Amino acid sequence: MNIEYSVSPGGEKFPLPKPEEYKNEFDRLKEEAAKQRKLGREVVVVMGVGFVGVAMAAVIADAVNRKGRPGKYVIGMQRPSPRSYWKIPILNKGISPVVSEDRELGPMISRCVLDKKTLTATFVYEALSLADVVVVDIQCDYHKESLGNVRNGHADMSPLEESLAVIAEHIAPDTLVLIETTVAPGTTEQIAYPIMKKVFQRRRIKKDPLLAHSFERVMPGKNYVASIRDFWRVCSGINQQAKDKVVKFLGEIINIKDYPLTVLDKPIESETAKIIENSFRATTLAFLDEWSLFAERNGVDLLKVINAIKARPTHSNIIFPGPGIGGYCLPKDGGLGVWAYRHIHGFEDDIFKITPLAININDTRSLHVAQLTRDALRNMSRPIAAADIVLLGASYREDVGDTRYSGSELVVRRLTEMGAEMRAHDPYLSHWWEFENQENYPKKGQSLARFFRNQDKLSNLKMETSLEEALKGADAIIFAVRHKQYLNLDPDKVVKKAGNTLAVIDCFGILDDKKIRRYFELGCEVKGLGRGHIRRIKDEVRTQKPGKRRKT
Repeated sequence: MNIEYSVSPGGEKFPLPKPEEYKNEFDRLKEEAAKQRKLGREVVVVMGVGFVGVAMAAVIADAVNRKGRPGKYVIGMQRPSPRSYWKIPILNKGISPVVSEDRELGPMISRCVLDKKTLTATFVYEALSLADVVVVDIQCDYHKESLGNVRNGHADMSPLEESLAVIAEHIAPDTLVLIETTVAPGTTEQIAYPIMKKVFQRRRIKKDPLLAHSFERVMPGKNYVASIRDFWRVCSGINQQAKDKVVKFLGEIINIKDYPLTVLDKPIESETAKIIENSFRATTLAFLDEWSLFAERNGVDLLKVINAIKARPTHSNIIFPGPGIGGYCLPKDGGLGVWAYRHIHGFEDDIFKITPLAININDTRSLHVAQLTRDALRNMSRPIAAADIVLLGASYREDVGDTRYSGSELVVRRLTEMGAEMRAHDPYLSHWWEFENQENYPKKGQSLARFFRNQDKLSNLKMETSLEEALKGADAIIFAVRHKQYLNLDPDKVVKKAGNTLAVIDCFGILDDKKIRRYFELGCEVKGLGRGHIRRIKDEVRTQKPGKRRKT
């Protein structure tokens, strides 16, 4: 008999549960839930223990009531698939299945699982029958079928739809179902409600399902947990009872004293708030792309311009876009709104202009980094084909280990397509699954490799553990992310470690003018996104008399 395994990112193998294990698992949960109810605790099932779900489950399990005692018992539910099952035994050991820089997450999960015993994980859907509240954290992806054209894509609703049907089959009529997932506006009322209502009718339940929506604003990094527990929330319910229940539930698990809830009239308003919030952010970043190119071509340092503008309080949130806009939300969420307008609400006209354009600009901005790298090497009379190029920073933002939709991925793919030999270093990552498992990650057939040629060899791309080793023999280095480990690298030491002069590409304003000047003095070539003033520094260095240059 062949045994199927689920393998964790760390390589640990877990056999998938056998049919006979399901009953024993549910018996375990029933017994534990009964004990917890005697202690006056509500049972909460969190569907999906991925990036959002695991932190949400931990926050709920760690919450205490007015008497300082735990008020909830949390069951994290994960489908027993080869891709995801490993999260269950890992979590039940008191270990987070999500690696985070937040020092609060690991101890919180360990405390709730092993000490407080308010958190467990399971693979049986029957656990839903025990729930007072079900929190849905099932991803609703938007699949793009071409690069730089978000309209050529669709929302992948099937995992969420299937989960909602399963939930409706098992829950009690008065169970609150809270959708936290970022969804296409209209999903709660026009997709989730009909699905669950039909199941209820089949079960001869006359009540309406108690559905609510409250999107999360979870952020990776040091404040991962706080971005769920200590942050503003928006919520709404499909009827007054659902609205009252979600307000009560959120008030018991998050800090609404310092971060008051915003309660909207209808779920579509809560859903739309999330889409607009992220689309606004994506649009302001895309707006600066054209000014970044303007700055490069006209001798302007866009970073200095932005800092000058930020001195005005009304414009203090203007930020430099870097080499592409990553993370799970900003690159796709606007697409959910564009898709919903036609496919949920049935409108045929085209009202969306700015939102899809912003996504398209952000999707392709990082390709310009490959052009700058090519030009810098060309200025040194070195072809990009077969050049050894080191990318510094694989994650999508500074000081986190999250590669989802990272602009760095497209930089690597385009340069590989152009014939370069790529290496990568990131102090927060040991694996870059978008490459190592590109046939199946994030899903089979969804890798960005499909948009480029010559990608097969990238399956062998491993993260360099030593920055010093990564730099050896480099023809070019690309500063792609503002990790703190890269901010103070000394040009003399970088060139010495490389063993030769090299092209230096600054994607995120990591190099100040002093460092740029020094690289030129050492015989290197420097280019940067939005940093047109670099040419002036180069000309000044090149026209200096040799005796006036700093000695190497």
